[in-house]
Amino acid sequence: MRSPPSVIMSSLVGSASQARGAVVVIDVFRAFTTAAIALRNGAEAIVMVEDLDTALTLRNRGVGSRCIGERRGLRPDGFDFGNSPHEICSVSFAGETLIQTTSNGTKCVLAAVSATQVYAASLVNAEATARAILGSGSEEIWLVACGDGDRRTDEDEICALYIRALIQGRLPERSTVSRSIAALSSRTDGRTMSAEDLAMCLDVDSIPVAISVETSGKSPVARPLARAR
Repeated sequence: MRSPPSVIMSSLVGSASQARGAVVVIDVFRAFTTAAIALRNGAEAIVMVEDLDTALTLRNRGVGSRCIGERRGLRPDGFDFGNSPHEICSVSFAGETLIQTTSNGTKCVLAAVSATQVYAASLVNAEATARAILGSGSEEIWLVACGDGDRRTDEDEICALYIRALIQGRLPERSTVSRSIAALSSRTDGRTMSAEDLAMCLDVDSIPVAISVETSGKSPVARPLARAR
């Protein structure tokens, strides 16, 4: 009988650079909620980059068709979409490769240089991510809550706790998880995101697709994984 995997809880971009084994990078508000919706809506891949100029250059070169992302929560000049799950929820990205850059989520993915496998997760695909990890047979799992710059955020920390519980075979009530974040996070007051974005970010396990990120190339590339059974 195989021993249960070792789960290490960590936070912020500095810990992403130290993470080993299977690394789950968690950004609930809103990078990887947006990414999960884009992949659910047919995108084949998402190229994750460090800065705005790189994103626009890659789009101009035809590496990707559209740029999505934010700086200070707002859509950058020249970008096709902001970092808003509600903005893209009805957009078809069938067959497209997108380019994404955000202040925290993509930065943490780029920092995870020592990982053997990287997953991008949020509440909407938490269960799918846990299943993919368990199916991979990874013995060491790092859950990295991205936070906001040098500040931990309640939504990412609680999502990490939820994924850990799923990996360990426990089944917390989804409504309890979403209500906890709605009650505790300082970013649910309506000033940093719309009510529509908030509702979509708190829709626990609504997207049965894990996001696997290939990090061996110049820029990480995220692709959807079908839900592990």
